[in-house]
Amino acid sequence: MRNILGAFTRFAARITRHPMGMTGAVITTVSAVLFVTLFALDLVGFHEGPYIGILSFLIIPALFVLGLLLIPVGVWRERRRRAAGGALAGEELPVWNLNVDRVRRNFLVFLVLSAVNLVILATATYKGVEVMDSTRFCGAACHKVMDPEYTAYRRSPHARVRCVECHIGEGANWFVKSKLSGSWQLVSVAFDLYPRPIEVPVHNLRPARETCEQCHWPNKFVGDRFKVNTHFTEDEANTETKTVLVVKVGGRQAGHSHGIHWHVDPDHVVRYRSDLKRQTMYEVEMVARDGTTKRWTGPAASSPEAVKATEWRTMDCVDCHNRPTHIYRDPAQELDAALLDRRIDPALPFVRREGLKALRADYPSHEAAREGIAKAIAGFYRQSYPQVAAEKKDAVDAAARALGDIWCWNVFPGMNIKWGTYASHIGHPDGSAQVGCFRCHDEEHKTADGKAISQDCATCHSLLAQDEKDPAILKSVLDN
Repeated sequence: MRNILGAFTRFAARITRHPMGMTGAVITTVSAVLFVTLFALDLVGFHEGPYIGILSFLIIPALFVLGLLLIPVGVWRERRRRAAGGALAGEELPVWNLNVDRVRRNFLVFLVLSAVNLVILATATYKGVEVMDSTRFCGAACHKVMDPEYTAYRRSPHARVRCVECHIGEGANWFVKSKLSGSWQLVSVAFDLYPRPIEVPVHNLRPARETCEQCHWPNKFVGDRFKVNTHFTEDEANTETKTVLVVKVGGRQAGHSHGIHWHVDPDHVVRYRSDLKRQTMYEVEMVARDGTTKRWTGPAASSPEAVKATEWRTMDCVDCHNRPTHIYRDPAQELDAALLDRRIDPALPFVRREGLKALRADYPSHEAAREGIAKAIAGFYRQSYPQVAAEKKDAVDAAARALGDIWCWNVFPGMNIKWGTYASHIGHPDGSAQVGCFRCHDEEHKTADGKAISQDCATCHSLLAQDEKDPAILKSVLDN
C-alpha cells in the first residue's frame, strides 16, 4: 500500500510540474468532487430547478474534460521545456518498461485513475442526456422564451407526457437532429435572436405517425362520442346553457372509414397546398388507392401568395390537432370553464360579461393584468352592486384572482402573445376567430366541374340540443 501511495504521489507530482498541468489537475479534481457531491444529492432526491441539473451534468463534466485535456498538454510542455535545457535531450516519447517496479506502479495508478475518470464521464454523459430530455429543462431553462409553452403544457391533456416523446420520439437519428436544432436555439436565446412570438407551425416537426401514433391509433374504430358543452350567457344571472352533440369521431370498421378520422384512412391520401400558417388552403387533393384523383381549388388559389406556395403536405394528425399540448384558449371558453367548476361564482351578477370585458383589455405585464382586472371587477361591484361587494367580498376577490390566472395563462406580452395568436384547428368554436374545419369545408373549394367539399354538419356531428337551459335529451339520458 505504501508503494502504491508513493507511486500516486510521484505521479501527481509529475503531472503538476508545469502550470498548465497543475491547472488541469485542479480543475479535474474540483470538478470531480463537485460532480460526485451533486450526483449524490440527486440520488437522495434533491432536485432544485433545471439550472442545478445543467450545472451538475453539463457544465461541471465539461470542465472535468477540459481539465483532463490540460494535464497531458502540461506534461508535454514540461518535457519540451526540460528537453530545451538538455535534461531530456534526444528523448521524444516516454518509455514504459513494465519490468521495472516503479514504472509498473505508475502504470497501475494511471489505469486506476483512468477507470475512475471513465466512470465519472459515463455517468455524467448519461445524466446529461437525461437532464436535456427532462421536461423541466425544456420548459424552464430558457424561462422567457419557453414560459408560454411550458405554462400551456402544464394545463394540457399531455401534462404527464415528456416533451421529448412528442418532439423527438425514438431513434438516434431524430435525437441528433433535435440536439443540433437545440444548439441553434441556445445561440438564439443567448444573443436574443428568437422571434416574438415563436413562429408556428414547426415545419420540420417529426411526422405524427412516428410520435402521436405511438399512443393514438386513428385507424382504430372509436365510434361516436356524446359531448356536452356548457356556456353561460351575459345576462345578470349568468344563465347556464347546454349544447349537446354526438361527435362522429369514427375510424376504420369492416375495411372502411367514416366520421372525422376518415381523413387519415389508409385507402386514400389527402394532401393540400396552403400558406405557411396552414390557415388558408389554396388546393386540396385526394388520391384513392386505385389512383383516382380529385382536386378542389379554393378562391385564394390565384393569389400572388398561392403561386409561391409550391409545397404539398400530406394530411396527418397535427393538421387538425395542431395544438394537442400547447393550448391557448379563447377568453370566452376559459370563462365558461371557470364558471362551470366554480372558480368564479356564477351567482355574482353579470360576472361573465364584466369578466370577459376585463380579460379583453390590454395590459403591459402579468402583474399589471392581475392588478387591473382586480381593480375593474371590484370597481364594478362597488359601483353597481354595493351590497354584493360588501356581502360577497370573498367571492368577488376569488373571481378577480381566477380572471387574473386566465389572462396570465394565455397572454404573454414579453413574447407578443395575445388572445388568438395561436389558433386551434379543431372544430369551429362559436364566437371565436378560429376557422378550423372551415379551412377546407367552406363550400368554396371546388373541383373543375363545380363540386364543393361538403359543409354538411351531420358529416361530423349530430346536434341534439343547442344553447338550451334544460335540454330534454340530458333529462332523458339521466332518467335512463
